[in-house]
Amino acid sequence: MTYQIPFITVVEGSTSTSTSRELQFTVHPAVNSKFKRFLDILGSLIGLLILTIVFVPVAIAIKIDSPGPIFFTQERYGLQGKIFRIRKFRSMISDADQLKSLVSNEANGLIFKNKNDFRVTKVGRFLRSTSLDELPQFWNVLVGEMSLVGTRPPTADEVMHYNQRHWQRLNVKPGLTGEWQVNGRSHVKDFEQVVDLDLQYQKKWYPMYDILLILKTLLIIFARVGAF
Repeated sequence: MTYQIPFITVVEGSTSTSTSRELQFTVHPAVNSKFKRFLDILGSLIGLLILTIVFVPVAIAIKIDSPGPIFFTQERYGLQGKIFRIRKFRSMISDADQLKSLVSNEANGLIFKNKNDFRVTKVGRFLRSTSLDELPQFWNVLVGEMSLVGTRPPTADEVMHYNQRHWQRLNVKPGLTGEWQVNGRSHVKDFEQVVDLDLQYQKKWYPMYDILLILKTLLIIFARVGAF
């Protein structure tokens, strides 16, 4: 099987060359779990209901706070490197990408974190601390591109530097929450530690474990811990 991914061509069972790289994606039991999929559908419907309730006030707040679109849209990499698009409520100024070079990275490795990032708006900080900015992604969960629990979906500028160990993160669907979110969230500033947590989830996973992580996530959200 061949996976076409920007920057590399992933070919299973072939010899690596200058234009291709052999990556072994395994089918994790979580991918085919009917219970996990049922939980995703149920949870996404509840999440989308919440989205419809808060959409108008959140949209108005975003527009009043700073000029630009209501949503932030971006390509991400999901299960086995498949590309999909996510939408979040916009939490940064509209030209944030162009100004990224002006912000120092306080994290190590293939993630970008800055606690005092000037590009984040006032409303955006509230949305992030309450995780309201993530609500539109329940649509990705409903259509099967994401799961309620999994790994943080990486961006193109991250995966172009991945090694074989990093790609193992994508043996499961990306999730709205996961080990990273309940074990430090934005306070985890080392990418290799994020990978460790993602692989730990895959080793520890069983159907009810997702419910445990969801409950822990809710406690963290209500306490507004670790997000910026």
